[in-house]
Amino acid sequence: MSDCADPAGTVGAFLCRAGQHLRAAAIEAPRLEARLLLAGAMSCTPEALLRAPRAAVPPEAASRFATLLQRRLDHEPMAYLLGHQGFWTLDLEVSRDTLIPRADSEAIVEAALEVFSRSGGRVLDLGTGTGCLLLAVLAEREGAFGVGVDLSPGAAALAARNAARNGLAGRAAFLAGDWAGALAGRFDLVLSNPPYIESAVVPGLMPEVAAHEPARALDGGADGLDAYRVITAALPRLLVPGGHAVLELGEGQGPAVSALAEAAGLAVRGLRADLGGIGRALVLAAR
Repeated sequence: MSDCADPAGTVGAFLCRAGQHLRAAAIEAPRLEARLLLAGAMSCTPEALLRAPRAAVPPEAASRFATLLQRRLDHEPMAYLLGHQGFWTLDLEVSRDTLIPRADSEAIVEAALEVFSRSGGRVLDLGTGTGCLLLAVLAEREGAFGVGVDLSPGAAALAARNAARNGLAGRAAFLAGDWAGALAGRFDLVLSNPPYIESAVVPGLMPEVAAHEPARALDGGADGLDAYRVITAALPRLLVPGGHAVLELGEGQGPAVSALAEAAGLAVRGLRADLGGIGRALVLAAR
């Protein structure tokens, strides 16, 4: 399998062969992914590879690349292979302890910044994962302080590293816990991207997700609403008067989660769509 024109052992040849293998495995954007993997293996930028297609690939880098390529052919997510992912204005470390941040979740940040407009204030992120939501808001609101909670100690530790990585360690604290059960005090803004996929659907998700991302961060119970029941019940004691919460939703969950929020005494302020037009960010307010 090769119609690669560049000499064997060169950057161009490696990229050509890898792209062919990735295309055969139904990986989208196979040439781009091959370039990202080889850049990671060679500790250089993808742009540097484009400028030097006939450069030799050192043996150690070739070995690292072969390992990364096989893992990607097994549908391990690219972000786990590279060890980081961009989100908002941040570069975040990722690991199997957390979901990979997705562009859809930036709708939660946008909605949060609209209702949390002043500097200062206290922010809580329930199910913080990489810390992406909390850190994105803190990066835009100087003087605000945030707390991130995750059931996984590994996720909480990773989020703390991401705060340091992005210059926000002094304004964020992270702890392992079961939602807000151990928290006292109130917050001006509560964020959450909880598990919201129905249990029966999780095994049928694309292999990058079902086989590699943590099931506890995906599985929302039989109807996908288990976490929302816990969170909406806790929000009245967590929010200051006039405070807001922004929750990420799955497709079509707006009416059901809105009903849970209203039953808990919260006001529904709106549902913001993501770039795909799906109602993604539910904005709630304490009465």
